[in-house]
Amino acid sequence: MSRATHDRSGRPTIEDVARLAGVSRAATSRALNGQPGASAEVRERVARAVAELGYRPDLAARELASGRRRTIDLVVVLPDDCETTWLAADPYYGRIIAGLMPALDREGLPLRIRRIDETDAAAQLRELAPAVTAGAVIVNVPVSLAERFARQARGPVVSLTPTDPRVPGVLARNREGARAAVEHLHALGRHRIGAVHGPAGNECALARRTGHLEAAAALGLDVVTADGDFGLQGGRRAAAELLARHPDLDALFVASDMMGAGAVQAVTAAGRRVPEDVAVVGFDDSIAAVYANPPLTTIRQPVEEMASAAVEALLDGTAGPGWRPAFACGLVVRASTAS
Repeated sequence: MSRATHDRSGRPTIEDVARLAGVSRAATSRALNGQPGASAEVRERVARAVAELGYRPDLAARELASGRRRTIDLVVVLPDDCETTWLAADPYYGRIIAGLMPALDREGLPLRIRRIDETDAAAQLRELAPAVTAGAVIVNVPVSLAERFARQARGPVVSLTPTDPRVPGVLARNREGARAAVEHLHALGRHRIGAVHGPAGNECALARRTGHLEAAAALGLDVVTADGDFGLQGGRRAAAELLARHPDLDALFVASDMMGAGAVQAVTAAGRRVPEDVAVVGFDDSIAAVYANPPLTTIRQPVEEMASAAVEALLDGTAGPGWRPAFACGLVVRASTAS
């Protein structure tokens, strides 16, 4: 039996990983760093060896060898006209950062936030790819661009939103969450349920739309919808439109908490009460749900846990092809549906 070659700190070395995986040190290094030249089988064997040994790379040694400061990049594609305050205005991104920071603090790695403009995304992502070092967490990158970026990036890439299946990703069960929201409203005796959906090109919004349609079909509900933009004003505008077209609505499923808070404002502005006249369910379980008036019943998306899983996989080398853990989204009941 071969003996482990722990370093002076007592930690397993890359040689230990290579020996246990039964591959060369060079192949192990390529697998750990998400570089080409390591087959799916090799990556899987290395990942198993990493998990068994509890191996963590020596980041300081890597920096000395490469001459480059290693960072984690948070790469977010946003509409060109998005306000410059997007990071503070939308609690979703703050929750991602909160999930990333414990691992980054532990490893002494900085976080770089990269905003990418929607209309110029292809060019900006191509320019960014060679600068990726320790890894990149990507959000809202179009399916058509995500696989190309992951292939071109010097470091490993993990997506936090649904994307090309060849790209490692951490997924939320959005479709199931949307179904649970509609089923909750129906169980309360609400039968005229409208829905405010997110942007048509957003994969999370698409999954939530699908879940709503599946629930409506299963429960025999009419499909009454309007589209928003995941923002407060978009939610208010879409909900006001629905209520004007369908004054008999007694419930709304709204595909984000920010839009949900806007929907509550629209219901109130129409002279109706939440939840007595119109019950409202949001999605995300963000601070926007807690501070809405009344507080929103919502579907909790475990954003912090998802971001933490993503960065840990980048750091320990397990974020290889086919790595796609899925997190459940659960109902959180508050005053917007409780009478």
